[in-house]
Amino acid sequence: MMSPLLDVHTHTVASGHAYSTIQEMAQRASEIGLQMLGITEHATNLPGAPQYIYFKNLHVVPRQMYGVRLLMGVELNILDTRGTLDYGEDVLKDLDLVIAGIHSLCWTGGTKDENTQGMIAAIRSPWTHIISHPGDGTADLHFEPIVLAAKENHTLLELNNSSLNPVRHKLTAHDNFCEILRLCKQYEVPIILGSDAHISFSIADYTFAYPLLDETEFPDELIMNDKPADFLRYCNIP
Repeated sequence: MMSPLLDVHTHTVASGHAYSTIQEMAQRASEIGLQMLGITEHATNLPGAPQYIYFKNLHVVPRQMYGVRLLMGVELNILDTRGTLDYGEDVLKDLDLVIAGIHSLCWTGGTKDENTQGMIAAIRSPWTHIISHPGDGTADLHFEPIVLAAKENHTLLELNNSSLNPVRHKLTAHDNFCEILRLCKQYEVPIILGSDAHISFSIADYTFAYPLLDETEFPDELIMNDKPADFLRYCNIP
């Protein structure tokens, strides 16, 4: 099993329902030997999330703390079956990392085909680096076209540890993520593990994700978490 060197999907107190500060998150990442940490607060349409000005002011945050490279970004909401996102170029051009995902509190869905087209539209956005928790079951989706779109657009699909935690009651997450992994393996599409940490102690905790990698015999070479340089290059992040 690979040893993680990065975790790029985490949240701080700024997201409104998380419990550590940026400095606490960076210090924890350093203590466990990470080289890179992404802090991706929820975007405005999720209740309790920070507003526009928070993301416009991220230039004040140092991009190195405690020997860890910080990627300061956002987890956008895919809002509807057209793939509408919270922000456009005005905000996103200044961020280091852009994740997009479907969240039940601000998602207007449709049929399985319509939902799939919405996610594919988000994948095709020139700003999207990662799709968060595509298999968590919030929307009914066709996974094969999503995997193929991710490959075509160099957008990473995330195996989200938090979605697999039994306390979340995501009843279809296990089977959905296994299907995604098998398709990514078949089409040689890289993935990324995300802790979705909402407190510093959960950074790079992939306890629930690892068994799925074993179950699907997913190849280490297609996992980005121990390959920081490859991750940056694949996502075209300077």
